Amino acid sequence: MAEDDFAVLERWRGGDRQAGGVLLERHFDSLYRFFRNKAGADCDDLIQRTFLACVESRDRFRGDASFRSYLFTVARNELYRHYQRSNRGRQMEVDMSTMSAIQLGSSPSSKAARREEEQILLEALARIPVDLQITLELHYWEGMSTPEIGAVLGIPTGTVKSRLRRAREAVEAVMKESQPPESAVLAETIDRFEHWAVAVRDIVSKRYENGD
Repeated sequence: MAEDDFAVLERWRGGDRQAGGVLLERHFDSLYRFFRNKAGADCDDLIQRTFLACVESRDRFRGDASFRSYLFTVARNELYRHYQRSNRGRQMEVDMSTMSAIQLGSSPSSKAARREEEQILLEALARIPVDLQITLELHYWEGMSTPEIGAVLGIPTGTVKSRLRRAREAVEAVMKESQPPESAVLAETIDRFEHWAVAVRDIVSKRYENGD
């Protein structure tokens, strides 16, 4: 049986570098997906910052959530700090609940998309508020439960389902703005949303291998 992630984290905090490698191997792909679609070329730096922050902030974690909730909570905080650093000279307040990755200066690439439906969905995700984007991606890409997503976003579990609905509606609205109403591709993307959401996950996961 694999050692619990929190136990591995404790060994890493105690100076066991091999334990750090174990955590990185277990969760690198998930963090890569999380950051690559929101911070572009700064992805690798943010992954490193997240793992270091996990070690440093462990004492402040209450232990009433899963390790994945803890990890993505830290990742979301690091993403927020990244946006703050990136927008320091723009005299604007960073608000991930209302501002998209594109508004915050990120340029997520959609060139790896193999199908037009995938490209449409990738571009739409980058144009909705970041917290809505995170909600959708944690649900469709990471398969996280509503309590886990609520822990990451700091909202009640009962609010997560309505947040998911709002997020999907926001994505569909952006797609409709960018495509002709009679577009068959648009209709396909909306009708088979879950299918294309999973397909996009696989694309983002493979970008690192392709050197994108």
